[in-house]
Amino acid sequence: MFKVGNIEIEKALLLAPMEDVTDLSFRNICKGFGADVVYTEFVNSEGLIRSVQKTQKKLKITEEERPVGIQIYGENIDSMVSAARIAEKENPDLIDINAGCWVKKVANRGAGAGLLKDPPYMQKMVKAIVEAVSLPVTVKTRIGWDSDNILILDIARMVEDVGAKALTVHCRTRQQGHSGDPDWEWIDRIKECIDIPVVLNGGVFTAQDVEYVFKNTKADGVMIARGAIANPWIFKESKELLTQGYVSTVLRPEDRISTALRHLKDSIEVKEERRAILEFRKYYSSYLKGLHGVSAVRQDLMKLLDYESVELRLVQYLDYLNSAPGLQDEGIIENDRNGISEF
Repeated sequence: MFKVGNIEIEKALLLAPMEDVTDLSFRNICKGFGADVVYTEFVNSEGLIRSVQKTQKKLKITEEERPVGIQIYGENIDSMVSAARIAEKENPDLIDINAGCWVKKVANRGAGAGLLKDPPYMQKMVKAIVEAVSLPVTVKTRIGWDSDNILILDIARMVEDVGAKALTVHCRTRQQGHSGDPDWEWIDRIKECIDIPVVLNGGVFTAQDVEYVFKNTKADGVMIARGAIANPWIFKESKELLTQGYVSTVLRPEDRISTALRHLKDSIEVKEERRAILEFRKYYSSYLKGLHGVSAVRQDLMKLLDYESVELRLVQYLDYLNSAPGLQDEGIIENDRNGISEF
């Protein structure tokens, strides 16, 4: 059971915080398809306390997406405490501490997974934030810095001891990044040594992966990152598989294209149009993958810089698919494990 504050969900499905991905528009898409808990992009503590406009915008949340968490990251405890207090004013359901981001520009300066190199300092940071805010504080981390320094059991006890209300574990080391298979067996070992909810993260790309986790581990929840980018319907599919034993969702081209356009339109409302269009390009492969003749369509879409042009091209493409018998039924979104970083 994922029980944090007022949140109480059995077999919880969570959307992972991802830089340049989990803005309000994408969170709403995933929430609509059944994500139980969503998270903002991870927010830089220094940018927040310095009132950097781009950073502040990441805090925007709505009532419709609840329960929602704001994730913050940084290496300085005082800055993280100040950032947590600022985040608390936005009234999320929880505040999450990023202790798992593996990219060099974050980890090598002591933030994100860099905290794994100094567990006592991580504990001190968590304690300070817990004491500074009234909201539940959770932690997301990895099993260790490298294969010679897997300290997750000690870290789990340490963060629970100072008041963390849940722990999400990406079951790879920082050294692995996204390479190699995650070791999901760590989840049960962690569950044996702490009482707070433990959420599994890393390597979850299909509804079948979700089902496997809940059948074969004691995880209280599953956090999905790149698997949701490749297929935001994964939350709906997973719940169908868990409740009825099979996936009944059949994705038609019109479902994918209408969802892509809704996602893009919502993104433009959050950001200015040109920026939203450029950032949205990473989603075309996910929404259209496997459809007949899609390569040329993607090439066209990559050149377009306004919503009306994108909409027209996609509507024309859908008309083409519907014009020939059988084309509209070709292809289901496949999982694309490349190109996006999860933290």
